[in-house]
Amino acid sequence: MKTLALILVHLAGAVMLFAGSCSHAGNSPIKGKWKSKDGSTNLQITHNKFIEAGNDGHDPSTEDYFMKGDTIFTSFEGNQPYTKFVVEKVDEHNLTLLYPDSVSVEFIR
Repeated sequence: MKTLALILVHLAGAVMLFAGSCSHAGNSPIKGKWKSKDGSTNLQITHNKFIEAGNDGHDPSTEDYFMKGDTIFTSFEGNQPYTKFVVEKVDEHNLTLLYPDSVSVEFIR
């Protein structure tokens, strides 16, 4: 009987660990493809890349990023200094970013 109880306790612990490791936090509302309202900038945010492309024919700027609070810190291949973008507003279809030069840009999906 002690062996059965011990097996059940270990099995329950294993199930709890497995369930916890398989749970996902879900998609961030900031990830996806965005276009500025004036149409001059395209922005794509993936799980680890921040890709900004202007419609001026230049190559897109691809940088690594991480978030801390409501701020996106980008860097080229993890090098410092970080470029800081502040998320002013975000929902399913709208994103407003405050760029490092204090210009607020509105994006739509």
